[in-house]
Amino acid sequence: MPDRVHFHPDLIVSLGTQVVTLIDIPGAGGLVLHPRGAVGVVVKAPTDHEHSYRVRFADGLETPLKRNEITMLALFKEGAIGDSGVLAARTDLYERVIYRCVIGSQAYGLADSESDVDRRGIYLPAPEQHWSLYGVPEQLENDATQEAYWELQKFLVLALKANPNILECLYSPLVEKATPLAEELLAMRSAFLSRVVYQTFNGYVLSQFKKMQADLRNQGAVKWKHVMHLIRLLISGIQALRHGFVPVRVDEHRERLLAIRRGQAPWEETEKWRLALHAEFERAFAATALPERPDYEAANAFLIKARRRAVSGEMP
Repeated sequence: MPDRVHFHPDLIVSLGTQVVTLIDIPGAGGLVLHPRGAVGVVVKAPTDHEHSYRVRFADGLETPLKRNEITMLALFKEGAIGDSGVLAARTDLYERVIYRCVIGSQAYGLADSESDVDRRGIYLPAPEQHWSLYGVPEQLENDATQEAYWELQKFLVLALKANPNILECLYSPLVEKATPLAEELLAMRSAFLSRVVYQTFNGYVLSQFKKMQADLRNQGAVKWKHVMHLIRLLISGIQALRHGFVPVRVDEHRERLLAIRRGQAPWEETEKWRLALHAEFERAFAATALPERPDYEAANAFLIKARRRAVSGEMP
């Protein structure tokens, strides 16, 4: 998938950046000193978008220009190249979904009457889409239906890095769609489990609890639903290291986790449980039979197989 110039429209363009004008630069008597498309350099940047940049051209002329009157040269040259939005607008990539499952509270066994149904999965673009000048998006998202689908290669890369959301997709008990190719992926899902689970899961929980402790000190409150899911993540990681399987349902701990989500468990009690789980995680890591790294070659072979099958024109 082509790399694009990443630029957020709200960011301030920095000094020294080459820009292209989106308007003519007028002079005295109605003359155009520099036509639309002229290249200049930002020599002074504002602190907000209400004020102008100062742009210098090759002949030394400097003029004030608003943010909507210039664009970065790199962005201008790129045009629509690698813009997966072009392809997405022309085709229905959702028709290429090969795997769909339910994750979140419904899959964990923690749902209540207000819980959404979150669907995640994988899509495999057709060859002409994948080979297109515009590329394909790494992820399809539909906020209205709470759906998101990763492009197969992106999904595999995240799985190899032990991304918790991705691993939960592979082990979700609520599978709604799986083509034969997706069934093959599910059959080899253990290839993505390795000791990297420890670093990914444990590291994420540590960083998030550090932020929550700051929120507690500064604001006197935390997001209890997030706290619950972090505890659940530790439980899941421990079991993955011990048994080579990612447990999604948490029936054994359901009531205790729901008490945290409702804010009924004191912070001190929750913190004590977290520290105990971290210690348990350390012991599980020391004793795990999981390999040091996931099976990169198996994942690569599967990706190549999937690409070849996609060439056939049928949904694999």
